[in-house]
Order: sequence, then structure tokens, then C-alpha cells
Amino acid sequence: MTTSSVSKGCFVFKPSAKKKKTLSLEDHFTHGCKDAENSQTRFQICQHLWDKIKTDSEILQDELYRKILDRLLDFTKKCSVTRQHSDWASQMRASEIPTAALVLGVNVPDHDMTFQSLFELLQQSVTPFVTSVQAKECGALKHLMKRVLERLMGTTVVDDDEEEEEAEQNSALLHKNVYCSLSMLCDWYDSKTKKSRTGTPGKKRSSSSDEQQPPIVIIFKDLEAFNPKVLQDFILICSQYIERLPLMFIFGIATSPSTIQHMLPHSVSSLLCIELFQSLACTQHLSTVIDKLILTHHFPFKLNGKVMQVLMSIFLYHDFSVRNFTKGIQLALLEHFHSQPLSVLCCNKKEALRNVTKLSDSNLEKIRHLPSFKRYIEKQETQDQQVNLLTNDDHVKEVCQKLIKDLHKYHKNFFPVLRCLHTLTSSLPRYPLGKQLRELYLVCLEKNVWENEDYLTAIKLLKMLAKDELVRMLQRCEEILQPVKSKKMRNTVVQLKDLLTTFKQLDISAETPCVEDTIISPVKDLQKKTDLFQLQKTLLEMNRSRRAKRLSPFEALRNEAVEFIDNLVKSHLSPPESQTLNEVCYYSSSATVRRHLNATPRTSIQAALSSPYYYLQNEILKTDDGSVSNTAPDICITYKLHLECGRLINLYDWLEAYSTVVSAAEGNDPDSGATGKVDEIKHARFIQAVSELEFLGFIKPTKQKTDHVARLTWGGC
Repeated sequence: MTTSSVSKGCFVFKPSAKKKKTLSLEDHFTHGCKDAENSQTRFQICQHLWDKIKTDSEILQDELYRKILDRLLDFTKKCSVTRQHSDWASQMRASEIPTAALVLGVNVPDHDMTFQSLFELLQQSVTPFVTSVQAKECGALKHLMKRVLERLMGTTVVDDDEEEEEAEQNSALLHKNVYCSLSMLCDWYDSKTKKSRTGTPGKKRSSSSDEQQPPIVIIFKDLEAFNPKVLQDFILICSQYIERLPLMFIFGIATSPSTIQHMLPHSVSSLLCIELFQSLACTQHLSTVIDKLILTHHFPFKLNGKVMQVLMSIFLYHDFSVRNFTKGIQLALLEHFHSQPLSVLCCNKKEALRNVTKLSDSNLEKIRHLPSFKRYIEKQETQDQQVNLLTNDDHVKEVCQKLIKDLHKYHKNFFPVLRCLHTLTSSLPRYPLGKQLRELYLVCLEKNVWENEDYLTAIKLLKMLAKDELVRMLQRCEEILQPVKSKKMRNTVVQLKDLLTTFKQLDISAETPCVEDTIISPVKDLQKKTDLFQLQKTLLEMNRSRRAKRLSPFEALRNEAVEFIDNLVKSHLSPPESQTLNEVCYYSSSATVRRHLNATPRTSIQAALSSPYYYLQNEILKTDDGSVSNTAPDICITYKLHLECGRLINLYDWLEAYSTVVSAAEGNDPDSGATGKVDEIKHARFIQAVSELEFLGFIKPTKQKTDHVARLTWGGC
């Protein structure tokens, strides 16, 4: 007799641990990149310029806000010292909570960087007890107290409402939690300061550091967004503990210092010792960023006039954020290197000349198709030169090296002359060429600035300047052009020095009379009552007499100086589009920048609901007449049907129309009797689609008629 034993079991075989392939930044860049053969070089150049923008902007941020941050540090140190004095005035001041009202402006996206720098500086040099809160996380007083205590003490804080629930769930963990009260903060602060005093007995410390207690600094980042009642109660509670806790507040204000008066009544604001701190204007910050990042020949990547105008419009009419402006430059930089294969030449001169020799045949062909290079070919004198540029690759490389050098020389001379023109015109009446340097730069990017009517007006006003003012401006121009190391600028500086020397040698008192003594002013011949013809005749005679005047030596020299500046502008301030190979360095797709930075979500949503095929790429949804297919998603069908209604939409009629369309898509006869009854599934789908439209803001319930909804959008797609 044989026996057999069969064992059954379930065994788990773990798959081999395969590491997920993570794509690097370079892989993301090269994916979908045009002309992938030099994509690695373009990525390296782009990353270098990206890092340079980031580093330079952070350094500028620190430099510009250094003064106000230092003032805040001095204020906190002074407040902590004041508590130790024994005189009556100091005691009265110590009974109030020191408060710094920091007015940062409406550029709210930039505030985070400022508060982060302030937070780090306070922790490094003043006190380790620093915390910051925002209005969105402090809707009630208990939430504000909880956030402050948790971030200062580094532990979990339990309020009264949560106490019973915590006790029921896990009573063993209660000893790790702290109750939400300032008395607990007082005990914690005393224990911390005692430890710091007795922690290093062997080290000798100064008497001032032994006596002083580090303050507790609470930063309210967005004061306007806080609930006034919550803020008032919190200040009242803190004022009761001011003798035990060296509290200090910093209010981040975006609008005006009067916000404190509007939010806090006198009974509460009298408990604060407020000092005002005004930060740098965001427009001045922007001017500095443009000056350091864009208006310099050291940074090879440039923006054309339209892209600059888009970024300036977003800044001036949307957020006033310098941080977002810098991100816009970075976006344009990334798009330029990703979409332009010839951006491999957008780097410093030595590297660009080296990259020219490595250009492939396809890249050389792209150079020949550039509009600026086509104009350069057409300007060649002989046909042989044109043919050579179109057929000989080695010759094209030599010409490209020469053109790259010319482009760098152009930038090297362009920006100093631009600053000289701004120096001369920024103080003229009514600012014909703009008050800011960026305004003049935009004018120069669009077309020849000397063909602008405002430029002609500025030249006329320059010919009317006094000697002292003109000499001062020319001296400033000399200082601007002096550091430029190019032959043309050296010659220009020499000519400027000669002009200034001539002005100094000019003796105004020795000038000969400009007008002959025999000329009699026609104004004396005017009668008390004269007709229009006689007045016109007299004015023409006066104009002729003025033209007949001999210019004084100063006037002649002034005209010579203005003509010298005019020739300098015409020589060096031609628009970048006139330069050959400008497409290599200048990014020109303003539509792409606008689409990414200034998006219109409502238009995009309407386009998606009206034409779902272009988003889903499903052939069933494709239609020729622009209508929505009956097989489209439910929300598209309901959206298209609601466009046919008026201000109020009857829900039952809307449901009937929706049911008819969906039934036709399912192959049912819309005219059959069965369609009078709406299927429950279709009814549920319709309710879901209507709810989605309400969530997107296209409709809303109305009290006029209970079975109707109100339509909210009109026009569009």
C-alpha cells in the first residue's frame, strides 16, 4: 500500500529591487530639445547663466535690504537693553511691548525672502527665540497661541478642546504635550535662560551678557490678513506677561502704517511701543536688478523689446514682484536655450569663438537661414562673396567668428553710451525719454532712437542748458565711459576731455555782444491794437532777427557738445535687430512668456469645454463645424447647452436637452416615448456635470426661482 503526501502552500517571492530611473535635469532639458546634437553644451551654458542670475539676484537682495535689516537688529538690541535700566522712563517703556512696523510694500511675493533673511539674522546675532506666523494658519486665538508656543518650544501644544480627546485616546502620551498658555511659556523661558547662565561655569562672560535676557521675537508676516479680534486678544494677553517675558513684535505691513490704527483700537495700540521701518521701493529694486543683470555686456543673454515689455507690464500691473520678474528672465533663458540650436554661441566671447569651430553642417545651414545673416549676405558687394557665404562652410565659420566679435563689441559700447544719454536726458523737463534707464532702453530696443520725436525734443532742450549744468553732465559721461576698454570709447573720452577743457577756458565775461546794437526790436513798433496779419508779420520779423544773431562762444561750444553727443548716439545706439547674428543672444518669443507668466485660466477652461478634442486627442470627439460631439464628456455637453440659454436656466429643460443628446449618442431614438423618462444614471451624470460647472464659476443657484440657476459668464469661446 502506497501513501502519498501532498503539501500545499503559499510562497511569496519578492521581486528584485529595481531602482527607479530618475531623470536628471539634463535629461529633462534634452527631451524634446531641438537639434539634440549640441544639447549637452547648451544645457551647460544655460545652467551656468541660470546660476549666475540666481546668485546675483540674491546678492542684490541682501545688499539692498542690508540697511533696513541692520536697523531692525539695532532696534531689537536696544529694546533688550532698555529692560535692564532702572530709571523711570525705561521702566515705563519696558511696560510696553516693543513693536517694529516693517512696511515692505505691495510686492507680497518678495516678502518671504526678506523675512527669511531677518529670521536668520535675528537668530545669529540677537536671540535664539524667534518665530513667525501667517494669517492663514491663525484663524482663531487658540490657533495663534498654539503656533507661537509650538515653534518657540519645539513641542506639541494641546488646547482645552483637544485635552479630553487626547486623554481618551492615549493618556500615556499626555506628559509629552504642553498646554496652550503663556504661563507655560514663562516657565519654559525661565528654565532655558537659567540653563544658558549655568551651562558654562568655566567661561568668563561679559557682565552685559549675564544681565541681559534674550528677547522673544514674534514676526507677523502679513498683518493686514489677520483677524483684528484675534490680534487684539493676543496683544492683550501678552501685555499681562510682559514683566516675565521680554516679548517683541515685528509687523509685516504691505500697504500703509495706518493699518495698525484701523485694526487696533487705542486701548490695544497703547500697549505697544511702535517704531516705523520703511523698506526700499520695489521700483528702485527692479531698476537695480535690470541694471546689474540686463544692462551689462558681461551677461550674454538678452531680451528683445517685446519680451521686456511683457515682463515690465506684469511687474507694473500685476504684482510688483522683483522675484517674479527674475523668474521671468530665467524662463526666457530656458526657452531660448531649449528652442534655439544656435544658442550654443550665447556665452562669453572666448567660449563662443571656440563653439563656432564645432558647429555642424546643419547648424551652419540654420545660420544661413537667419534673417540677420540673410541681410548680411545681401549687403555683400560682389556676387562671388554671396556665393561663398552660401556654399563654403569654412568661410562661414570665419565670418561667424568675426560677427561674434562685432556683436560683443556692440554690447560693450552700447550700454555705456545708453547710460550717458540717460544722464543727459533724465533731468530734462517732462522727461522726454523717460525718467528711468529701463524706459530709455525699451525705446532703443524698438527702433533708431534718433528718429524718435521725443529724442529730437530732448536735443532741443539740451541746446538750452546752462553752462554749469551741461559741464556737470559731461563730466558724469566721462566717468561712465572712462572704464570701457575699447578704442572707440578711448577716442570718445579724449574728445570729451577736450570739450570740458574748452568750457573751462571759456571766459563768459569776455564774450562779445551777440546782437548788433543797430537792431531795433520790432516789439516797439507794435500798436496797442493790431490785426492778425500785422501780428504775424511782426513775429516773422522777430524770428528773422533772432536767426541773424551771431552765436556767442558758449552757445557755439554748447551746440558742438550736443552734436558730439548726437553723433555718439547714432554710432552706438542702433537697435539690436540691426546687428548680424542677434538671434543668437536675443530671445524674442513674447507670446510664450506671456502664456506662461500671465495665464488666463478662464479662457483656457472655456476652450477645453468647447473643443475637448484638442485636449483629449480622441478622434471620436473631432468635429468640423466647431460644435461639441454628443460623445463628449458630460461637462462639455452641459456647458455647450448652457451657452444657448439666457440669464436664468430652467434645470428641467436643461436636463431634458442633456438626456436627448446623450440618448442620441447611445443609439436610442430621441423621439421615442421612453425618452420622456430620464434614466437615474443619466440624472446622476447630469447633476455631477452641473455641480462641476458651478464649482468652475459658470453658474450659481438663484433665489428668484427655485428650479432655475443663474448664468455667470458671457462671451468667450
